[in-house]
Amino acid sequence: MGNPLGARFPTADPSTQVAEFPDRSLEEIPQGPFPQWIIEETEEDLREFIAVLEREGVTVKRPETWPHEATFSTIEWESKGFYNYCPRDVMLVIGNHIIETPNVIRSRAQEAFSYRTMMVDYLKSGAKWYSAPKPMLLDSLFDVDLNKPTPCNDEPAFDAANILRLGRDLIYLVSGTGNRLGGQWLQTILGDTFRVHFLEDVYYGSHIDSTFVALRPGLMLCNPTRVNDDTLPAILKQWDIIYSPPMESTNKHDADYLSKSIGSEWIDMNLFSVSPDLVAVDRDQKALIKLLEKHGLDVAPLKLRHSKMLGGGFHCVTLDIRREGTLQRYFD
Repeated sequence: MGNPLGARFPTADPSTQVAEFPDRSLEEIPQGPFPQWIIEETEEDLREFIAVLEREGVTVKRPETWPHEATFSTIEWESKGFYNYCPRDVMLVIGNHIIETPNVIRSRAQEAFSYRTMMVDYLKSGAKWYSAPKPMLLDSLFDVDLNKPTPCNDEPAFDAANILRLGRDLIYLVSGTGNRLGGQWLQTILGDTFRVHFLEDVYYGSHIDSTFVALRPGLMLCNPTRVNDDTLPAILKQWDIIYSPPMESTNKHDADYLSKSIGSEWIDMNLFSVSPDLVAVDRDQKALIKLLEKHGLDVAPLKLRHSKMLGGGFHCVTLDIRREGTLQRYFD
């Protein structure tokens, strides 16, 4: 579960622009720490979420608080940190593999260090711990068309949240936070046991988990503004597909708040499947809750009041390391 303490806006540089703010100049990207009242309310919401998970028998661990205000550098650039709010972004868990991903935003280059103690424990308990090639993140990687902001294929660069895990099949979104070379590297590491399916020219704005949500084996929730029956990845046509209704309560924030927000208008579609029968969902999304219940799912109605500002819903702020059951192939 994520830790919002000390969270800051990522440093305004070409990596942040391509990944999060392609519609703005570097000077227009918000900077500095997130307001303290947002941090405090977010921590309250996360603790409520943790209480629900623990009642379901889930063991919850959290990363250390990191000094994101400190400056770090390579020989090419320097940056301050970002946050530990979204563990889903920096580590990819596939079977017994835990992979530290080559994140696109420079401010995230040291983020995985906050999980180091936990990672050592997982290694000792049998996990296969890898780190992707450390990206150089040169300016040339981000010399791209900002209307289609995908990092150049100079080196593998991607966030873990560009990947939707479906047993032994992975859907890899090519977007502002993941280039195609990153997916090719991932396929070489995983070998023939897993299949990486590329999703391209669909959505460039960051991660995949407000485009697709795997509710349970055989049932997928999709974003109707980004995909339709014709543009779905071929493997998903083997599952039942439902499309999310429009998001509700989208007028709750003022213009200044929205101008600084990282998340899209669909961030509250970002659900977390606790089990095949239970999903954590934003309690304001009444129509979505009704749709989920119609398909036999129980709903834990919760709230992340600043999911839009911080750019992370219930799926983003969690990373499921161990689950009961066996690793399966769900598709022909």
